[in-house]
Amino acid sequence: MSEARSFDLVILGSGSTAFAAALRAQELGKTAVMTEERIIGGTCVNRGCLPSKNLIEAARIIHDARHPRYPGLEPVEMRFDFGQLVAQKDEIIRDYRKKKYESLVGGRIFVEMGHAQFVDEHTVSVDGKLLRGERILIATGSHPVVPQIQGLDRTPYMTSDLLTSGEPVELRELPRSLVIIGGGYIALELGQMFNRFGTRVTIIERSAQLLPRGYEPEVGPAIQQIFAAEGIAVVTGARALSVEQIEGEVRVSARVGSEGHEFRAEKLLVATGRRPNTDRLALERAGVAVDERGQIIVNEHLQTNVPHIYAAGDVVGTQQGSQMATPVGSHDGRIAAHNALSGPPRKADHRIVPRTIFTDPQVATVGLTESEAIDAGHRCWCRLVPMALVPRAGAIRDTRGFIKMVADAQTGEVLGVTMVGHSAGEVIHEAAMALRFRAKIEDFIDLLHVYPTMAEALKIVAISRYKDPAKLSCCAE
Repeated sequence: MSEARSFDLVILGSGSTAFAAALRAQELGKTAVMTEERIIGGTCVNRGCLPSKNLIEAARIIHDARHPRYPGLEPVEMRFDFGQLVAQKDEIIRDYRKKKYESLVGGRIFVEMGHAQFVDEHTVSVDGKLLRGERILIATGSHPVVPQIQGLDRTPYMTSDLLTSGEPVELRELPRSLVIIGGGYIALELGQMFNRFGTRVTIIERSAQLLPRGYEPEVGPAIQQIFAAEGIAVVTGARALSVEQIEGEVRVSARVGSEGHEFRAEKLLVATGRRPNTDRLALERAGVAVDERGQIIVNEHLQTNVPHIYAAGDVVGTQQGSQMATPVGSHDGRIAAHNALSGPPRKADHRIVPRTIFTDPQVATVGLTESEAIDAGHRCWCRLVPMALVPRAGAIRDTRGFIKMVADAQTGEVLGVTMVGHSAGEVIHEAAMALRFRAKIEDFIDLLHVYPTMAEALKIVAISRYKDPAKLSCCAE
């Protein structure tokens, strides 16, 4: 091995968490080196958030052309070239990666390409090159979970990495049919996207409904009904038992209830969640502790059990209430670098984390669900209002979905909001800011909202505590 090069901060990973940390280190006048064995920028820019939302929007345009919501608009079969769509997606990824990641390297920020693993508690080996850090941050992200299904190791399948750029796993031809194992946000986003491009899609989910954990119970059935209207087959309560490839098609044998079923398609997508990238880091050499799910155990300052080693982003999973999401990682990466290199220490606050699933309509949520509020000891006022009561939804002829507000019945403090509807991912930020400052039901009612907007849904559901919003005139309180 080579002689070790020394840095103030050695960062394992080069995604959004790592870059946020490296930039903070540079601001503090410190040196930082990131490691990367795949493509600089990590999951979000290269094979996650950016490419998926790019192609999801293209699929929406095609779908809306086929199914105009307005009488007087004739359906149009929009011709498209999937290969060109993939090529433009790759171009956007390259451009974004260059501007937002690669161009930031230099000065006090360095990158070392290769697989990183610990040699000891201060030293990391990157394909034989040694990096020594006064402080170390583990920010290696996560990878798709591959479940134990008989025959899967002998059957070609895809994961969410199919949207990558410049790698052999990238999908470049549109499949005629697709079976998706899993019913989480990745399965829903990609399932609807492929269906709208013209692929026959079947989603099989082990739980009794879609999105069984972390979401209001009304969300899964609402999305399943919307998917059914678009011709997407969703089979819940289905446990995949085995897979095999026969004569150019994939066959999935599953148990649905007490009966056996076989699902056939040209391609198979496995979307059963993500797991922290901790199993190939030789953490034991540094003495860093993980839990039973491979999540690095951290305290409120994102410090591991080894005082000079920190961790942030997907590698900590749900530790300290964190979530696997790019903005959470970016936020916490900066905090981790600050705590490692400066002071006084900052706490990682995950009380308010807005989330969005980019289906059409979108699913957005922030704060507590009804059951979580009750479990936390609140006497809950919880109300659901259909999108049909929101003037903007009616005006644009898209009344799919609902909005639900969860509040403490005694204090009136709003504890959570869930929305399934047009532009839900934009609306949820008003709710998130309100929850951050512990707003009450009356605050949503008193706030003037532009008419007609989807954000009015927040005012309308708040009003429903006192009045029937179906019997109010426009803008009335």
